[in-house]
Amino acid sequence: MAPRPPFSFPPNRQGNAPSHPFYPNPLPSDEGEELNLRQIIAIGRRRKVLIAGVMIAVTSAVWIWTLGQTPQYEGKFQLLVEPVTSDEQNLQNLTKLTNSDTSPTSRLDYDTQIQVLRSPELMNPIVQQLRTHDPNLSYSSLISNLAVVRLQQTKILEIRYRGSNPQQIKFVLDTLSKGYLKYSLQERQTNLRQGIQFVEEQLETLQKRVDKLQQQLQLFRQRNNFIEPESQAQQLSTQLSNIIQQRLDTQKQLAETHALYESLQGSAGAASALAEAPRYQKLLEQLREIETKSAIESSRFRAQNPTMELLQDQRQKLLPVLREEAQRVLGDRFATISTQIQVMEVRAQSIAQSEEFVNQQLRDLPRLSRQYTDLQRELKVATESLNRFLATRETLQIETAQKDVPWQLLATPSQPQVPISPDATRNFIMGAIAGCILGILAALLAERLDNTFRSTDDLKDHTGLPLLGAIPFNQELSDSIEQMSPGFSLPSLPFNFGNHRHATAYTTAGFAEAFRSLHANIHLLSSDTPIRSLVISSALPSDGKSTVSLNLAQAAAAMGQRVLLVDADLRRPRISRLLQLPNLRGLSNLLASNTDPWQVIQRISDAHPEVSISGGNLSVLTAGQIPPDPTKLLASQKMHHLVERLQSIFDLVIYDSPPLIGLADSSLLARHLDGIVLVVGLGKTDRNALNEALDSLNVSHTQVLGMVANGVKHHTASTYSYYYHAYPHDQTPPVQNGNGHSNGNRNGNSNGNSNGNGVYPKVGGNH
Repeated sequence: MAPRPPFSFPPNRQGNAPSHPFYPNPLPSDEGEELNLRQIIAIGRRRKVLIAGVMIAVTSAVWIWTLGQTPQYEGKFQLLVEPVTSDEQNLQNLTKLTNSDTSPTSRLDYDTQIQVLRSPELMNPIVQQLRTHDPNLSYSSLISNLAVVRLQQTKILEIRYRGSNPQQIKFVLDTLSKGYLKYSLQERQTNLRQGIQFVEEQLETLQKRVDKLQQQLQLFRQRNNFIEPESQAQQLSTQLSNIIQQRLDTQKQLAETHALYESLQGSAGAASALAEAPRYQKLLEQLREIETKSAIESSRFRAQNPTMELLQDQRQKLLPVLREEAQRVLGDRFATISTQIQVMEVRAQSIAQSEEFVNQQLRDLPRLSRQYTDLQRELKVATESLNRFLATRETLQIETAQKDVPWQLLATPSQPQVPISPDATRNFIMGAIAGCILGILAALLAERLDNTFRSTDDLKDHTGLPLLGAIPFNQELSDSIEQMSPGFSLPSLPFNFGNHRHATAYTTAGFAEAFRSLHANIHLLSSDTPIRSLVISSALPSDGKSTVSLNLAQAAAAMGQRVLLVDADLRRPRISRLLQLPNLRGLSNLLASNTDPWQVIQRISDAHPEVSISGGNLSVLTAGQIPPDPTKLLASQKMHHLVERLQSIFDLVIYDSPPLIGLADSSLLARHLDGIVLVVGLGKTDRNALNEALDSLNVSHTQVLGMVANGVKHHTASTYSYYYHAYPHDQTPPVQNGNGHSNGNRNGNSNGNSNGNGVYPKVGGNH
């Protein structure tokens, strides 16, 4: 869950708004969150011991149970039941004929057949034979261990029998195989007799049907003058083609005659007809001669001349005769053409009737052809059925006299040698799988019941606050802290990157680099006003706040800052014990008296002259004598003035304060500082306790800078590892001091100045 955006900032000790962010404390609920792959893998790593234990326990229990089981054996044999001989095929053909269904490939109902093979009527004689070998055997005990199954979609039945005695299994299977083969022979004989009876009943009916169909086909041909559909269709098509051609020719002639008749009604047509009349042409020639003579004589005579008058008289007499001849010629021509038109129209009607008749025959041809084809097909089917029944009757009669067993024994019974149960390998694998599943479920249940934080991602998702640092788990330092007692003296553990080898050096260096990263993140929280003072606290004791405070102070001092570590835990101080410093006077003495701070502040270089720690930049103010009322001292005005004075002297002041739950010390102290950093111990800090602590900080408007995850297991700095392995293991990589100058040599020794090579003791642990 993403953190909520910061809201209004509370004023710092100077009364101004802080330049670094203030994060409220969102408390998202873990209920209803779904596990992703990353969380499951993390749970598996954390709970691997539980998962392995449950898996081993379940697998062992299954293995012990397997060893205690009585071995069970199983024998089997196989029967080929359909079809194996010709009579079976003949009976199958009869079934097809009667049912009119050719799609099935098997006539045997295998489910019914299996029930018959297990039925008491068939099994009782077999049980009687088996009792000679085992008197206690009964039908129910035999059926409970007997299985008859069909092998997928084959025609093979597999008979299995299970028991604890291999010899008895062999005897039972031998008896069953003989009984089933005997049953198959009896069943075949019964089927053959029923088949012959059925054939005899069907032959008479089929013969009558064939005769009837032949008679119907004969009558059809006689009635419709129909021989074959193909020849009849070809003949009608030829006739229709001829009729169509005649119709087209007649229509053409009729059109030409109509055109001639219409042309006679015009001058051009009449002139053409008259030109073909000889008598009219002769009269017309005479008229032309008279007109020619008249024209010639008119040049010599006047119109009153007797010659001219005679010519005019001849012309006047010839004109009526010419008109009458023209009318007669045209009338005869009209009559002839009219007669031709009538004749051709009658012919066209006759041709149309013939065409319609042929078309009707063609339309009726598919129907007649279908009737003819149906009759032919029915006759063919009936004839073929009759022939098959006749052949089948002869075959069945021959098969009835034979004694061959129809079923075949494909796999003979054999005595089993290897038990089928218990299957030790399978049970072991299944037990391991079940154990793994149960182990994972147990891990998830344990994770659900565990109310502590297990990873940095879990911490960030729950609080929504920035994660300033992740401190890796250091078993060596943790064991040292666990051994501490009031009289225990923590040995000095100076280390150097160049003086340690392989895993030890790398682990220690990674531990130091984690605090350098923490210091850098805190330093970069504010870009304008640097953080000069902060409180480091936790929700509960033993979360590692003192360890974080001390090592953070050393990391800051190694970077060249003047650092003061103040043990503000006036109830159970730990800084003095971790650094083996005297605690006669400290913070409580400064608050209770007018003691000069420099009289109680201790420089680490003075307390540990044998080790150069941070170049003398680190100072410590121990807690001093435990006062009767620490809260009153921390809330006093004197404490406020002391905070301001220490901040003016040092670059960074770190206060190690008591836990937040049940105590107000840290909240009161944080009011005067730049903020508070909460340390959360992974695998230790309770979620409810952290929620309560964040609630109290939220109510008091305490500025929370961020979270530090302490005790992160399986944490390695891959970048540092890359650079670390770039140097030979007998050398120390050059590091820079506070001024940026390299002070490391080939032996990894320090010159004692303020440097950043991590030369300070490993103090504290992940507690």
